[in-house]
Amino acid sequence: MPTYKAPTKDVEFLLNDVLKIERYGNIGSFSEATPDLVSAILEEAAKFSEEVMQPLNQVGDHEGCKFADGAVTTPQGFIAAYNQYVENGWGGLCADPEFGGQGLPQVIGAAFNEFASSANMAFAMYPGLTHGAYSAIIKHGGEELKAAYIPKLITGEWSGTMNLTESHCGTDLGLMRTKAVPQDDGSYKITGTKIFISAGEHDLTENIVHLVLARIEGAEDGIKGISLFVVPRNLVGEDGTVGENNNVSCGSIEEKMGIHGNSTCVMNFDGATGWLIGDEHKGMRAMFTMMNEARLGVGIQGLAASEVAYQNAVAYANERLQGRSLTGAKNPDKAADPIIVHPDIRRTLLDIKSFNEAARALVLWSAIKADVVDQGADEDERSAADDHMGLITPVIKGVLTDLGFKNTVAAQQVFGGHGYIREWGMEQFVRDARIAQIYEGANGVQALDLVGRKLPRHGGRALMSFFKEVDEHLAANQEDDTLKVFHDGLKKGRADLEKATMWFMQHGMANPDNAGAGSTDYMHLFGLVALGYMWSLMASSAKAKLDLKEGDLSYLENKITTGRYFMERLMPETGAHLARIESGSETMMSLAAEAF
Repeated sequence: MPTYKAPTKDVEFLLNDVLKIERYGNIGSFSEATPDLVSAILEEAAKFSEEVMQPLNQVGDHEGCKFADGAVTTPQGFIAAYNQYVENGWGGLCADPEFGGQGLPQVIGAAFNEFASSANMAFAMYPGLTHGAYSAIIKHGGEELKAAYIPKLITGEWSGTMNLTESHCGTDLGLMRTKAVPQDDGSYKITGTKIFISAGEHDLTENIVHLVLARIEGAEDGIKGISLFVVPRNLVGEDGTVGENNNVSCGSIEEKMGIHGNSTCVMNFDGATGWLIGDEHKGMRAMFTMMNEARLGVGIQGLAASEVAYQNAVAYANERLQGRSLTGAKNPDKAADPIIVHPDIRRTLLDIKSFNEAARALVLWSAIKADVVDQGADEDERSAADDHMGLITPVIKGVLTDLGFKNTVAAQQVFGGHGYIREWGMEQFVRDARIAQIYEGANGVQALDLVGRKLPRHGGRALMSFFKEVDEHLAANQEDDTLKVFHDGLKKGRADLEKATMWFMQHGMANPDNAGAGSTDYMHLFGLVALGYMWSLMASSAKAKLDLKEGDLSYLENKITTGRYFMERLMPETGAHLARIESGSETMMSLAAEAF
C-alpha cells in the first residue's frame, strides 16, 4: 500500500526564506498571509490530503467511474471526501472575498494543489477544473454571470469544466464545428459535441458549469471567429435554484490508461442555452485564462506524481534487503544490505529528489508572479510579471510533466518486479502521470509555443528580464566560494541558453523547420536553467541560515548537498540540448514520408 507525506517543511522554507513572501505585503492577498497563518493552512492541507484523499487513490484507480443512462458514478468514498472538501472551504482558499472566497495568495493554492495531486490526482482534478472556470468568469464575465455562478463555484457546490476539443480537431481549435445561434433574450443556443472533457459529468455536485468554445453563426473561420460561453448542465432560476436539464448530456466516458477516478467524457450540447463570456469572437482570449491556469496546474501534477513516487521509492530502498555494499557490508548482522547503499539506487533517488525540490521552487516562484499580475499596485511590476508568466508557463507544463513521468518510471524501477505489481501502487503513478504530458496542449506544442510565440513576444523582453535576474543574482553572490558549484553551473547553463536563443535568431527565421526541430530541446534547456536558478537561490538561502545557525541545520545541509548533486549531474545536460539544437533540421527533414 503506497503512502504519502505532504512536504510542508519544504514549502515553508521556500515561501519564508527563499522567496520571502513578506516582501509582497503591499499586495492585498498577501496582507493576511502571515507565516503562522500560512503554516496552519499548510498543516491542514497536508492532513486533508494525507488522511482523506490519499486513502481513496487506489480505490479510485481500481473501481474507476461508472457510466449508465447518461449518468456517471464516481468511485466509492469520493462523494464523502468531496463533501468534506466543500465543508472545509478549500474551494474558496484563493478566491475573491467579494463572492465569499478567503482571498489568500495563489501561491498558497499552488502548494495545496501539489499536496492534493500527489495524494489523489484523479480526485484533485474535479475542484481543480472548477477553479479554472471560476477564473475565466471572474476575469471576463459580466456582473450578472458572476453573480449567478461565482459564489457556487467558490464553495464547490457546483463544479466547472472547460470544453475545447472536438473529435476532428485537438490543438487546431480553428477547425471546431460547435455552433452558437443568437436568441432574442441575449442568450445563445449551443449545438455540438466535445470530447476528452475531464469531469464533464459526475455525481459530486448538483450542477456542472460548462465553459464551451463555439462559433456564432456567420462568424469567420479560424480561431478569430470563436466565442466562449457559460453553459450549465442544469438551468439556474433567478433565485439561484437548480432547475431542469439544459439539453446537455454525457454520451460516454473514456476507458483510459490512468486517472480512472476522474470521468473523461464525451459531452453533447443539443440546443443548450448558453451565455456569452466577454466579447463575441474573442473566446480564445478568455479561454486562455483557463488554459494557462490549467497548464500550470498540469505542471504541478508532473511534480506531484514525481514526489509521491519518490517518497515510496525511498521507503522501499531503505527496507528492501538485497546484495552487499560495494565498500563492505553495512548490515553485517543480516543476510543483505538495504538497496539504498548501492550507488545506482542513490543516483535514481537523487535525480528525482533534486528535480522535485527545484521544481517546487519554480512553481511557487511563478505562482507569486501570478498574484502580482492580478493584484500588483505598480503597472511596470504587473507587466514584468505577465511577461514572466507567458514565458515560463510552457516550460513548467512541458518540462515538469516530461521529467515527472520519467521520474515515476525511475521510481518504479527501484522496486524491481514489485514495481510492476498493482498492489504496490507504483504502476498507477506511472499510468496517472502519463496524461500530464498530453492534455492541456501536448508537450511538443508547448515547446513550439515557447520558441515560436513566447520568445519573440515584445522583442524578447521576457527572456532578457530572466537573464538580467539571473545575472544580478550571480553578481551578488560571486564572492561566496563555498557555493561555487552552483554559480559555475548556472553560468554555464545560462550561456548555453543564450547560445541556443541566438542560434534560433540566426537560423530559425530563414528556415522555420530549424526552430521546430530544436524546440523541445530548447524547452528542456530552458527548464534546466530555470531549475538551476532555483537551486542557486535555495543554496544561498540555506547557507545564510547555516552561517547564523538558524533553523534545522541538518535539513539545510541536506538541501545544499542535494543542490550540489543537481549541478554536478543534471545541469551539464544543457550542453547536450544545445548541441542537438545546433544540428538543425536538415537530417531530420530529409527522409521522404514513405521512408519511415
